[in-house]
Amino acid sequence: MTSPSRLRDARSAIAARTARISLRARLVAVLVALLLVTSAVVAIVSLLLLHNFLQDRLDQQLVQAGQRYAISLEHPSSDRDPDDAAFSSVVGQPEGTLGARAADGVVTAAGVVGRPGSLSDGARSVIASFRVSTKPRSVDLPVLGEYRVLVTAGRDGDLLVTGLPEHAVDETITQLATIETTVFGIAVVVAAITGAVSVRLSLRPLHRVTGTALRVSALPLGTGEVSMPERVPTSAPGTEVGQVAEAFNSMLEHVEKSLSQRHTSEDRLRHFAADASHELRTPVAVIRSHAEFVLRTAPDLPDDVRQAVERIHAESDRMGRLVDDLLLLARLDAQPGIERSDVDLTRLALDAVGDLRRTAAEHRWQLDLPPEPVQVRGDAHALHQAVANLLGNARTHTPPGTIVTVTVRIPDTAGIVELSVRDDGPGIPGIVLPHVFERFRRGDHSRGPDTSNAGLGLSIVEAIVRAHDGTITVQSEPGRTEFTVHLPAA
Repeated sequence: MTSPSRLRDARSAIAARTARISLRARLVAVLVALLLVTSAVVAIVSLLLLHNFLQDRLDQQLVQAGQRYAISLEHPSSDRDPDDAAFSSVVGQPEGTLGARAADGVVTAAGVVGRPGSLSDGARSVIASFRVSTKPRSVDLPVLGEYRVLVTAGRDGDLLVTGLPEHAVDETITQLATIETTVFGIAVVVAAITGAVSVRLSLRPLHRVTGTALRVSALPLGTGEVSMPERVPTSAPGTEVGQVAEAFNSMLEHVEKSLSQRHTSEDRLRHFAADASHELRTPVAVIRSHAEFVLRTAPDLPDDVRQAVERIHAESDRMGRLVDDLLLLARLDAQPGIERSDVDLTRLALDAVGDLRRTAAEHRWQLDLPPEPVQVRGDAHALHQAVANLLGNARTHTPPGTIVTVTVRIPDTAGIVELSVRDDGPGIPGIVLPHVFERFRRGDHSRGPDTSNAGLGLSIVEAIVRAHDGTITVQSEPGRTEFTVHLPAA
């Protein structure tokens, strides 16, 4: 017995296979299936009706024929004139007519018109088993085949059997079945071809919807101003396909308006950040310069005042760097294209690691460089800042003693240079990992105690790499965090 779980699995498998079949194939399959069922029903009903009609006619012929042949066998020809013998009484009977007389379970006389001596012993035994019936019935007589017979009681207490062959009925039914199979088969094939062409033409607007959707999916919708492709033509607005096209066009219009509003808002915010940064640079520089002046010209300040002035100087310096980062991001967003020249990436890695070995000796800095210089096309200053930000991120978010390795290599992919920064620190929490390149997104404190990071370092790296037509990815787990940058080779 099949368990319910197996039945559910079987239904799920059938549903999965059916879901992979295209709509066009399913429509044509349903059309062909309906036509096949209709043709089969029509053929079966017509064959049954014709069989019943021909059998009724055969029964009428059997009743009209009466028992003349059987009666002619009941009394031998010695009682009458030789010219009035049994065979003269069957004039007008069709060939193959069966006549027989049986008494006490024994066939005493039998014959078939036009087939003398064709009645076998097996047929005689079958005839001997007949009983009187009021209606004709069908029997299978050995050698003779299917017969429609009528059994009546004779005047002498015997049985009189009259029969007509059914082969004419069977031949007519077989011929009609052959004709119907041929005609319906041709009709199904023609309907399938016509249906496939018709469905293909009817679903052509859906192909245009699909093509437009694919072009939209290929557009860079993440940033910048987006121009949507042309709308899908709606030639039949009242049909289901036309309604799909209209709904798709409405969706495109809504998406285009939403993206335009988003671009306008981002552009306004970008201009605001740039303008604000420009306006802040001067007062921040003035605050820093005044703090430096006080520290330099007033050595006898009380300790608490000196500490306050030092904090003012440190925070103004930090704010200056933040303003510079905001200006850089605004410039990269507004003009992603940069001036390009050949830049030695190995030299950038050497310089960045050399600087940190002197300023961040609490970490272990390692280099894995190829023997030959690796060059890329780009802005040397921007790329140096990107490498420095990656190393600074590793320094800020890992404890002292962490090993940080910078690797530059040329992978198998043609025209690509790879730079990676790997550390064996505690890793980035899974909840933070998908958002590390977002602006003002700060990492979890488990990566280190330093909270001076404003959350723009990795955003700047991602913007610089994107401006160089490159990509940056990150993989992290406890004991291993690696940022990988791919840039076009020079």
